[in-house]
Amino acid sequence: MESQDGTIALTGQIGLIWKQTKAPLLVPFLKVMVVVCLAMSVMLFVERVYMGIVIVFLKLLGRKPEKMYKWEAIKDDVELGNSAYPMVLIQIPMYNEKEVYQLSIGATCGLSWPADRIIIQVLDDSTDRAIKSMVEQECKRWASKGINIKYEIRDNRNGYKAGALKEGMKHSYVKQCDYVAIFDADFQPEPDFLYRTIPFLINNPEIALVQARWKFVNSDECLMTRMQEMSLDYHFIVEQEVGSSTYAFFGFNGTAGVWRISALNEAGGWKDRTTVEDMDLAVRASLKGWKFVYVGNLKVKNELPSTFKAYRYQQHRWSCGPANLFKKMAIEIIRNRKVSLWKKFYVIYSFFFVRKIVAHIVTFVFYCVVLPTTVLVPEVQVPKWGAVYIPSIITLLNAVGTPRSLHLVMFWILFENVMSLHRTKATFIGLLEAGRVNEWVVTEKLGDALKAKSGAKASKRTHIRMGERLHLLELGVGAYLFFCGCYDMGFGKNRYFIFLFLQSIAFFIAGFGYVGTFVPTS
Repeated sequence: MESQDGTIALTGQIGLIWKQTKAPLLVPFLKVMVVVCLAMSVMLFVERVYMGIVIVFLKLLGRKPEKMYKWEAIKDDVELGNSAYPMVLIQIPMYNEKEVYQLSIGATCGLSWPADRIIIQVLDDSTDRAIKSMVEQECKRWASKGINIKYEIRDNRNGYKAGALKEGMKHSYVKQCDYVAIFDADFQPEPDFLYRTIPFLINNPEIALVQARWKFVNSDECLMTRMQEMSLDYHFIVEQEVGSSTYAFFGFNGTAGVWRISALNEAGGWKDRTTVEDMDLAVRASLKGWKFVYVGNLKVKNELPSTFKAYRYQQHRWSCGPANLFKKMAIEIIRNRKVSLWKKFYVIYSFFFVRKIVAHIVTFVFYCVVLPTTVLVPEVQVPKWGAVYIPSIITLLNAVGTPRSLHLVMFWILFENVMSLHRTKATFIGLLEAGRVNEWVVTEKLGDALKAKSGAKASKRTHIRMGERLHLLELGVGAYLFFCGCYDMGFGKNRYFIFLFLQSIAFFIAGFGYVGTFVPTS
């Protein structure tokens, strides 16, 4: 009896504190947050609609890079011979890429280009001696076949990928090269890659970068890779296409692209001040007046991260880096006098603020925090256009990039909301330059390792420590959403409980680590 009385008294005290703080503190604060989130939603909505309209016009008018810029195939010259072809440097940065190093080396060595007009540079930062030896032997194997391939190492990993690329450009043989193509270790360009990209640079002296699209070889591996495909397809089909066609500017994707070396040097070369060295270089080159071209019909095969751990690290880097770069370069962009006012507005507002900051924050704060909290505070209402109509239209506009996955759009919404937790956290770390701002973890790629290990261990039971799979942040948010859903179903009038229950389940699934593929341990 005494314990029951104590519980009742404690519940009464909590209820009293809730009533006393809700009216003067929580209600005004929540109202302000609703207004802020609605404003950010409108920004994102306008941005998505604008890009959708541009893409429609581009399709209707048939505006392709080959029509917008001068493009002529390189023709053989009897008198000049191979000297009619410019010297091209291929850079392949890698770090302990045991499962995939042969893919990029093999593909680049198979590029259709005169052998004496191409230099392949493997920049190996591997710390595993066995892997280092394997990569070196692979380079020697191709060199024995007459391929001009250089195996370069350094005694530290300063600057990570940017540091490796910068160091690679210092070698004396690079001075004879006009252009540099970059491929990460899992990227496999088609043989005609240079024949389709280099003509843009030869015939248009104002172009600094030609970027190709990514094609994912393992998009059907699991549901998580399908979700990634939907997000990245939109990025390439819409965002990159719009940037290239309207302002001749977009973020370099760090791989599957060709740079004019003189433009790269004029922009200041590679810098390691953020985790998005590729975007940093692109912004600086753009501020010098250089133009970029995105070739959407040129696809380079590569691999998506298929483990949840690898994907989380990748998304942290991709969200933290742009926010940190925005903080570092905003004033420099505003003060720049070489580019037009409209281009500066596009880079600052559209490219950085809306896509790299607002998009992450509003997704998590609005749909996973503010909206659920209004269930507990009925004095604060979210208009239906902000809670239902705008997010629905934004979702449909995002989903059109991958028509084959339209039936998975509900899973995509729930998954993106889960990932927005990490993206929002990373965005604030980048803006505030907090502890993990320059954390660089190479995205793990599995190649055929998963199939091999799964086959070898088919008869064995795989043991995975529960502690390695538990993610407390996801579990905490899932618990809060589940509580709000129960409250709404029992006492509320918002009818959000179906969404809240589904979203809480998504957070629980991620929290317990049941996302992506599992790699059996040895």
